[in-house]
Order: sequence, then C-alpha cells, then structure tokens
Amino acid sequence: MALDQASSPLDTNRKTTIFPCMLPWFDNGKFPLYLAPMAGFTDIGFRTLCKEKGADVVVSEFVLADAILRGDHKVWNSIEFTEAQRPMGVQIFGSEPEVIAEAGKMIVDRLNPNFIDLNFGCPAKKVTCKNAGSSLLRDLSTLGRICASLVKALPDCPVTAKIRIGWDSESVVAKEAGRIIEDSGIQTLAIHGRTKTQGYKGDANWDVINQVAETLSIPVIGNGSIASRYDIRGLRSRYGVSGLMIGRAAIGNPWLFEDLKSQLQTGQPGPQPTVDERLAFVLRYSEIMKAHYNHLGEDMILGIMKGRLVSFVAGFSGARKIRNRMSRLCSFEELEVLLKESLDAVRFTELARA
Repeated sequence: MALDQASSPLDTNRKTTIFPCMLPWFDNGKFPLYLAPMAGFTDIGFRTLCKEKGADVVVSEFVLADAILRGDHKVWNSIEFTEAQRPMGVQIFGSEPEVIAEAGKMIVDRLNPNFIDLNFGCPAKKVTCKNAGSSLLRDLSTLGRICASLVKALPDCPVTAKIRIGWDSESVVAKEAGRIIEDSGIQTLAIHGRTKTQGYKGDANWDVINQVAETLSIPVIGNGSIASRYDIRGLRSRYGVSGLMIGRAAIGNPWLFEDLKSQLQTGQPGPQPTVDERLAFVLRYSEIMKAHYNHLGEDMILGIMKGRLVSFVAGFSGARKIRNRMSRLCSFEELEVLLKESLDAVRFTELARA
C-alpha cells in the first residue's frame, strides 16, 4: 500500500532538529525495561507489581482522547497512579490532533505523569476503524500532525510514541514514520516488530527495528517476541535499541523483569518464583485494587479483577479448577479461602510427587 501522498518522502540529506532528551532513565547508557501498555492488564495493581519486580518504566492502558475530554470517570480511574510507579507514562489515542493535544494537557494538569505516550500501534478493529492506532500508519500526514500538536501543547512534559512496523507486509513504513515522529519533537519511539495484519502471530521483525534504530537519533525501544528469545543481551548488542518493552510475556509474570535484568547483567536467568510467592502476589494485587477502587463496591472490583487473576495461576496443578472458581468469586473473603486451599493442594501434589 502506498504512503499517504502528503507524508514526507525519505531524504537522507534532511536536517533534523535535535531536541534535548528529557527522559533521565536513558542517561549514562542506562538500558530501561518498560512494561508495555496493555488494555485490560496494565491497571494500577499490575503496574505496581511489575514495578516492584524490576520494571524501570511503566505505561498505563491506553485511553481515548475524546473520553478524557468528556470527563469519563472510568477512564480517569484507569490511568491514575502512585508516586512509587514513577517514571510513569499515560498512553492516549485518537485521530484528531487538536483533541489529542487538549486531552494531553488535561492529563498533565491533573496527574503530572513523567510522559505522555501516543498509540500508533493498536491493531484492534474498534480502534483502527476510527483512523486511530495502527490505522495511522496508512496516514502518516495525520500521524505527524498529531505528534507535532501534542508536543507543542506540552512544552514541559515529554511526549513519546509507539508504532508497529506497518499495516501489512506490503507497507512496512517504520522508517518513514520514525523520521516524521522524531522531527516532530517526540522524545523516544517504541516499535512493536509486527504489522497490524499480523496481530500477535509470528515472530517480531527485529531487523526492521534495528534499521529504524540506526536511522534515528532518539532512543528506540524494541518490543515483540522478547520472551521467546533467550539471548536477551544479544537483543541489546545486535539491534541497536536503547531499551526493551515487555508486553504479553509479563502477564501473570511480573518476575520476568527480574529474570531479564539478571540475564542482561550476568547472562544467567533470575530465580523463579515459588508457588507461595505467586499466590502471595495475587493477594497483594487484590489489596491494591481494593484500595484504589474502594468507592465501586466489592462486586464491581472483583469483576474488574477476574480476568487478570487467572493469569497468575497459569501452570499450577489444578489450574483449570482454580480458574473456574475465580470466575465465580463473590467476595474477597472467598478469594482468600480459594488461595489458601489452592496453596495447600499444590503443596500436597508436590509432596506426592517427591
């Protein structure tokens, strides 16, 4: 698919304005590990757990700019954060530069995040049908206007962006998009190494990520297929990225950040959590969510949590039975009973196998 005619063609002799980096987590050769923004997962509880286990930078679930302007309370609840989560970014999406700029200003005024992140990568139909998310990779002129508008609106708050490498294999535009993004004043670019049509299938194309990293002067964050790669240090040395962004591999597994840091520093994997530690994290997660959403009532909080809870027990002995019971939880007291019984059952199974 051809690029939008209004977008700038590649120009190897272009003069790029170098904007001073406002992101200290890249200072002195630091190599940050990001928790990727994931709808339905990167809530305040999960972000806290990942931060405690080594995530250097965390990003909220994405929110629609229009919903911010409407004052949607659910949207605001989803992006609130604690000081312990810093550096913390809020990700927004939309298709209208002026609306996104106004939403960005409202978020900064109310929450003062460390940065605002623009989503140009979501492949969901409900997003792309609005000419938002990865759909903007087919409309680079609008993508550029969105970036420039938000940067201008937020002179004191860094703006970052996340893209996929293109809409499909016939329109891999990561280089072109990257240059437009950099020229607009965006501080760093995260690249998911798959196209929109790939979704989450197949391997991420790290060669394309590397090509963009070599082209741009701003930090490039690599994302995609990280859990399936054992040579984590090789990703850093071979592909020219300034950091890594971990998404689905971290779901139910915040310890992955400790593991990756150990591999980066020593070449050896970090210690794996015990069953006790994993179930203790479920309780910790529920306590955080209960405290944050206490105004909603127990039933509604559990409804928000249920989809996340099951990810923590993946791989347990009798995990299916645990998941079924979790789906029918009616109180936090029932959750505590279930976790104690689950722990006893797993321990019994382990003793029987010994």
